[in-house]
Amino acid sequence: MRGAETAPRRMMAECRAGKNMVQKNNRADKNAEMKPGQTMPGENKMGFMPINRLLIGMSLPMMISMLVQALYNIVDSIFVSQINEYALRAVSLAFPVQNLMIAVAVGTAVGVNAFLSKTLGEKNYEKANRIAVNGIFLAAMSFLVFVMAGIFVSGPFFASQTDIWEVQEYGVTYLSICCIASIGIFMQTIFERLLQATGKTFYTMITQGTGAVINLILDPVLIFGMFGLPRMGVAGAALATVTGQIAAAVLAVIFNLKYNKELHLSFAGFRPNPGLIAQIYKVGAPSIVVQSVGSVMTYGMNLILEAYGAAQTVFGVYFKLQSFVFMPVFGLNNGMVPIIAYNYGAAKKERVIGTIRSSVMFGMGIMLAGLIVMQLFPAQLIALFNPNEALLTIGVPALRIICLSFVFAGFCVIAGSVFQALGNGVYSMTVSVTRQLCVLLPMAKLLSLSGNVNLIWWAFPFAELFSVGLSIFFMTRIYKKVIAHIGEALRV
Repeated sequence: MRGAETAPRRMMAECRAGKNMVQKNNRADKNAEMKPGQTMPGENKMGFMPINRLLIGMSLPMMISMLVQALYNIVDSIFVSQINEYALRAVSLAFPVQNLMIAVAVGTAVGVNAFLSKTLGEKNYEKANRIAVNGIFLAAMSFLVFVMAGIFVSGPFFASQTDIWEVQEYGVTYLSICCIASIGIFMQTIFERLLQATGKTFYTMITQGTGAVINLILDPVLIFGMFGLPRMGVAGAALATVTGQIAAAVLAVIFNLKYNKELHLSFAGFRPNPGLIAQIYKVGAPSIVVQSVGSVMTYGMNLILEAYGAAQTVFGVYFKLQSFVFMPVFGLNNGMVPIIAYNYGAAKKERVIGTIRSSVMFGMGIMLAGLIVMQLFPAQLIALFNPNEALLTIGVPALRIICLSFVFAGFCVIAGSVFQALGNGVYSMTVSVTRQLCVLLPMAKLLSLSGNVNLIWWAFPFAELFSVGLSIFFMTRIYKKVIAHIGEALRV
């Protein structure tokens, strides 16, 4: 049997050698740092621009647009809270399904982004086009799945979390619209990642910003019935959200067709390619699982907190507020992933290491700023949501306790995206599943037995500490097995 394996191994070795020769030809001026204004003909800026300047340049537009997204998520809930607390609680309880929808959209797009960036780093443009088209197909199929979920799952989902009829009614209305009209979020996400994969993050800032502004404008108009329109309540909030997403998707398609010259999108004679789809989900599926685990955790926490009434609403308010801290880090990730994937494909080890180092520094700095703000101004933050006395009493200690996990979370978020960019998304999946399902939820359930809701929140920093240790272990492992060996064959 060992002799029979020799020929396939030789063929694999020859393929690797051929790939290395291609990479060698693409490695002129390896690791050279260009002066401002200088360009390297024939190479994407991800291969030569100074790391910090490149990372900030690619991430800043995404960070700004995601901050705008976080802002309109918060404003969305602020407007809904003016209806009553039950409406705010309903929107909060809808979060697990909305997060699952985003998980599928973003996870699929992350797989496309990493695979596409690596392929572009290898200068294989024909394959890159096929990857992009298959990614768009997967986004469309995901949309159809959530249309069915919106029709058949919304009612049972809310009934399982609360016995309050008003909350169920508000929630089913809101979630059904968000799912049935979710074509915008899926198309927006995939086409934005195509722009990111080729370094054109400025256009994604425009698409996300446009969608956010449209949502912000339509929220009060549709919720409260301005300018002669009927008062639609939570249905208006949902319609404002999906309208903004669809507008952003249309812009993203236009920008790809007009400005993304490295890709030539065409569905002429298209058939799904199982091999490419498998490669997309090799990275994308763990990312989907990682983010989907958050939905399971949130659903589980809502069940635990049901006995404490307003605590469910507080938990939803926290998630709105923490998005304003986490979204910039996710924007940083979106700028980081294509840089790492491109330079991994181009065999530029020092640029991969430099990008990781700078991303960790920036990410933890952002989270530290968020921790300070939430420690100093918890009451003022909760006051944005028209709170009653119970909401403030439970909410202030909740924010102060949970935010203790922020700096640790900053490192773990960056580490998880590094794993995905290097094709080891299973590591980030393992960290996320362990933290949220094996540590956080059991710890929260155990602490809930005390009858003191304030103790439940301590499950968050405890679980994050555990995930830091696991992330460091996997980061060390991926350095030894992957990063340390980048470009070795080229020096032989």
